[in-house]
Amino acid sequence: MASPYILTISCPDRIGIVATVSTFLAVQRCNILDSAQFGDRESKRFFLRIHFEMPDDGPGRPELERLFAGVAATFDMEWQLFDAGSTARILVLVSRFGHCLNDIMFRCETGALNATIPAIVSNHQDFQRIAEMHDIPFHYLPISKENKAEQEERIAKIIEEQAIDLVVLARYMQILSPEFCARFKGRVINIHHSFLPSFKGASPYHQAFARGVKLIGATAHYVTENLDEGPIIEQEVARVDHSHMPDDLVAVGRDVECLALARAVRFHIEHRVLVNGSKTVVFR
Repeated sequence: MASPYILTISCPDRIGIVATVSTFLAVQRCNILDSAQFGDRESKRFFLRIHFEMPDDGPGRPELERLFAGVAATFDMEWQLFDAGSTARILVLVSRFGHCLNDIMFRCETGALNATIPAIVSNHQDFQRIAEMHDIPFHYLPISKENKAEQEERIAKIIEEQAIDLVVLARYMQILSPEFCARFKGRVINIHHSFLPSFKGASPYHQAFARGVKLIGATAHYVTENLDEGPIIEQEVARVDHSHMPDDLVAVGRDVECLALARAVRFHIEHRVLVNGSKTVVFR
């Protein structure tokens, strides 16, 4: 028997990184299952994801991490070791549009996503019954100017108590505070229509219809204090034409939002996303 792990690395690019890491794993009797790498010429940084197995009579995870720390220091690496066999725990935040919530729940229940949803948070009660049908605890946390900080702290408490790995904003129509974004940096994914910044404010699809758009898009990205400007993980588009009415555009938009968000969540929980400044490297 063997235990699967994923090692992700980001460091200044130089000769010998792959050879050194591969040799290290071989010496520890670890078997590499798949590997992906990218050297960014602009940032001069190197990115590596290695999926490997460690035998049960191998050094064990704590010892492997201790030994690898020396290798990492030599190359000035930012690195993480993940248990590839673990199931991710996702907290879903939603408001009054439920298509992304339903899509994620379905993918989790069918195994398309190796994840579970320990809780759903909403500032409305629209989806409480659906959550109960799926035996998922539902937390109704209405937001106002007066209680925003208090409710964010309650969300943070849920994240900590439920050992949440990833927070998904499945059309959660609230702006998170800079403090919350910093606290959970790299652990919150949002989805929005890709018309931004061309069609801001209310009814973006009606604005797009009035301009005769030919593409409907959606963008999934990490959340930062800069609204809708976090590192992009995944995008999806669909072609439309003159025959599509505003309601048709909304329907197409729902589909592409679900697809982009689901892929972004999968890439994240499979540790395929490495942040590269304001961008990401995604090993598909």
